[in-house]
Amino acid sequence: MSDDLSGVWDGTYIQPGTGMVTFTATLVETGGALAGHVTEPCSNPHCPLRTHNASITGHRAGHAVSFVKRYEPPGYGYDTVHYDGIMNGEATEIDGRWRLPGTSGSFLMIRSGKRAKAVSTDKRANEPAP
Repeated sequence: MSDDLSGVWDGTYIQPGTGMVTFTATLVETGGALAGHVTEPCSNPHCPLRTHNASITGHRAGHAVSFVKRYEPPGYGYDTVHYDGIMNGEATEIDGRWRLPGTSGSFLMIRSGKRAKAVSTDKRANEPAP
């Protein structure tokens, strides 16, 4: 398997006072730059949303992976979270730590069997209509 991180990832993180939270991330890697999005259940009992959405931007250098998750919309105790992890040799797992001011925890992402594809706007514009 390629060490390109593009694809769908199933993940968990441990949040102090809450426990394990599951999420699904879709990543697209282009030249070491990462972009993507995350969906996860709201773990705050006072949150009016059942599901949180967030965008991801970051990079990969060798096995080191770093990204920032920005919740959309921010609020409900959520805003920007920093992640730093290490990709395994098969590019099927990313294991690391997330951090917020004053708190942090562990996370693990495991590649799903699905693959995400980056298609540039220019390429799509030049394709014939179906």
